[in-house]
Amino acid sequence: MNPKGKLIVIGGAVNKGSFSETDYDQKVEKNLNFFERGILRKIIDESKLKNDSVIEIVATASQIPQIVGPEYKKAFEFLGAKNVNILDIANREQANSDAIVARINCADVVMFTGGDQLRLTSILGGTRVHEALLQKYENEDFLYAGTSAGAAAASETMIYQGTSHESLLKGEIKTTQGLGFIDDVIIDTHFVQRGRIGRLFQSVVNNPRTLGIGLGEDTGLFIYNETMTTIGSGLVIIVDGRFIKDTNLTNIELGQPISIDNLVVHVMSLNDSFDLKTKDLTINNSQYSPIPMVK
Repeated sequence: MNPKGKLIVIGGAVNKGSFSETDYDQKVEKNLNFFERGILRKIIDESKLKNDSVIEIVATASQIPQIVGPEYKKAFEFLGAKNVNILDIANREQANSDAIVARINCADVVMFTGGDQLRLTSILGGTRVHEALLQKYENEDFLYAGTSAGAAAASETMIYQGTSHESLLKGEIKTTQGLGFIDDVIIDTHFVQRGRIGRLFQSVVNNPRTLGIGLGEDTGLFIYNETMTTIGSGLVIIVDGRFIKDTNLTNIELGQPISIDNLVVHVMSLNDSFDLKTKDLTINNSQYSPIPMVK
């Protein structure tokens, strides 16, 4: 059964402008690039009650939640959202509390900020909050949004460690269980800017059924009804391992370079869509689209 909820996963470095700048209003035209690109606007528009939706911001992954949470609250409110709250979950006791679970159950949107995805999953994993989020996503018109760590943690399998320059050496990429909102994919963030293509290559060759998703900064995917649509200003990289012909993976020692034959890579930009069932990419502005006949 398809979930009734929606996902928006973002690659990080959200260009929302900094409301902590004293001259924000004077430079608002320079700081609105992120709003114009539409990621935060998309979150509001896809939510159940639009500007009246209850939005809970969770900065659990961040080491500076007292700064990050209010920044997102101000950004959403600047766009007209009327019911934006900051939900403080700093430990597993809070994640199992009646009060926190009640707020999750009343939320239309929960937005997870960046930081450390392992911190996020180790605090939330298996708690009542985690279960409530999964139930809402499966059964309600609910939107899970996550940027950076919040995006990486959305999938069933999650990358939590591995440097870019050593990412195609066997064993250098470490994965664990994520929050489980979407199966058979693995999501990496800050993707283009930090050169993380090798991290996805190794993750996919380890299990070619897994679809690798690399999110560029200020770029995201809107995922609903088994279709992923690109939003934001940058690129999304899709790595499909189903057609791998050969690899040396099982014949080399830990730390040695991995060879892969016939790995399929797609590049998506704004409004392109990818069908998770058929694995087909549709380019929104294709040069091969039919040209209307002039009458």
